[in-house]
Amino acid sequence: MNIHVIDGTYELFRQFYGRKRFAKGGDVSNGAVIGVLNSVLEMIDDGATHIGVATDHVIESFRNQLYDGYKTGDGIDPELWAQFHPLEEALVAMGVVTWPMVEYEADDGMATAARIAEEDERVERISLWTPDKDLAQCVRGDRVVQVDRRNKEIRDAAGVRKKFGVEPELIPDFLALVGDAADGFPGIPRIGKVTAGQLLNEHGPIENFPDDILGDHAADAALFKELATLKTDADALGRSPLFKNVDALEWRGPTPDFLAWTSQLKDPGLAKRAGETAARSVDRLASTPA
Repeated sequence: MNIHVIDGTYELFRQFYGRKRFAKGGDVSNGAVIGVLNSVLEMIDDGATHIGVATDHVIESFRNQLYDGYKTGDGIDPELWAQFHPLEEALVAMGVVTWPMVEYEADDGMATAARIAEEDERVERISLWTPDKDLAQCVRGDRVVQVDRRNKEIRDAAGVRKKFGVEPELIPDFLALVGDAADGFPGIPRIGKVTAGQLLNEHGPIENFPDDILGDHAADAALFKELATLKTDADALGRSPLFKNVDALEWRGPTPDFLAWTSQLKDPGLAKRAGETAARSVDRLASTPA
């Protein structure tokens, strides 16, 4: 059994700006939502059976209470922002398990889903569909991997080491040292990626560093590491745990509500495609040896 955990927020951004470039500045209403739904159906057509999508129901999280400079929803294009909640509702109507994150971030939802799925011996591989470097910390051998559509890469532990120069478990320490502009924290002065990798490979986590390496910046490094460390016990809209059994992630086709959603999205062809995808999925499962 393979589990696919998708960064819904990233996919929405990807579809929104991709369509905006293609349309030279314009886009149909909820066009990014339609794009994400089609993308998920494409994954199912390619053989995915168990899928979960984590989204940022709001952008702010508990991390904003820890650090004033942490990312917020300021500056998000209003046309994009207006599609966040419709995406969640449309995914649910299409029968896809969706985790809208409030106190936590979509990344925390993905990390939590990976941890739960990893505990099930039936699961052969967990694919985390996001280019976000934060999620590299969740990679484990070749069983939990990161799928980077943007660069067309699938990164296992060896791939993480090649890209960042450190083991997956040290990614929070790495980001604490070099910073993460996307999340809004700067890292430690005069420590770049190469130096960070050398220090971590020599000393291990930043807590093991000799006092003279970080000096007056030790407290900042500890805070940045806390910001970069994903939660593996997050809940979504008060739902804990996200799911108890990976069987809950099996896609069984669109719900009866999906037809109304496709009408609202002004794309009736989506309902037809979802129905055809569901039929093919059933046929594929029927032909799979027990």
